[in-house]
Amino acid sequence: MNHLKSMSAGTLLVCLIATACSKPSTTDNTPLLANENTLAATDVSIASINSSISENWNSYTHGSAYTQAQAEGDFGNINGWNSSRSMISNGNLRITLLKNALSGAGGVIARTDISDGSEYELSYTVRFHSAFDWSRGGKLGFGFLIGDGNTGGDPGWDGNGGSMRLMWYNNGSRVYFHPYIYYRDQPGQYGDNFGKSYPSSGSLNKGQTYTVQMYVKSNTGTSTNGRAKIVIDGVTVLDTPIRWTTNDSKRLIRNLSFHTFRGGSQTYWQSSTDGYIYYDNLVVSKIQ
Repeated sequence: MNHLKSMSAGTLLVCLIATACSKPSTTDNTPLLANENTLAATDVSIASINSSISENWNSYTHGSAYTQAQAEGDFGNINGWNSSRSMISNGNLRITLLKNALSGAGGVIARTDISDGSEYELSYTVRFHSAFDWSRGGKLGFGFLIGDGNTGGDPGWDGNGGSMRLMWYNNGSRVYFHPYIYYRDQPGQYGDNFGKSYPSSGSLNKGQTYTVQMYVKSNTGTSTNGRAKIVIDGVTVLDTPIRWTTNDSKRLIRNLSFHTFRGGSQTYWQSSTDGYIYYDNLVVSKIQ
């Protein structure tokens, strides 16, 4: 009996000691939970790398800025957004091109991480403001970056990357869209337009809405079995086999680009007035 009492007392003492010792573990759990939250945040970031995007900006208030947070919510892991030049206008995304400024200093250069794939397509609409100054031209709209995503006078000759984008261009007698493509076999330092334009004669119209569709397929190895296709208002502007890369580790489509700016780098690409370009009905889809 005394032995049992002694054991009970001993057990009670051990329990009390164990309980006392266990109290700091509650405090110790705090950084562990914080770490778990960090991991959760990381998981959200990973989950935000999308294989499809659909946005028409109808849910936003007219006249409000389109912020970085809103862009992240719609696109996922997007970098380079400039909310001071992005506004919602009657259910459209309006981008401001600043006067006397070129490239990222005057517009928006953003890219979105998308699920790596070998085949993607997209469509969107674009419209120039009724008082838009064409100047010499510039880059506009959504496109795709393959591998290293070569742009900006960095040709794809090393076989590690390429890009498919669109330009508007004013040659002095007419204004038109043309492809602007970087790839392994491009003939010059800057983007190749393949001698194609839309419209094939005459000029683009201010205030008119154009529907742009793009399809891109990666090539394999050193084969020219990739594809680049651009259709505007139902007219096929470009549809060609292409060798984007020769390095299979860089062959996949990795980013959605959004480039809207004047230039070129010379001052004659500039405008003396601010300009506005409107986008709507964006759909991006991974095929494989």
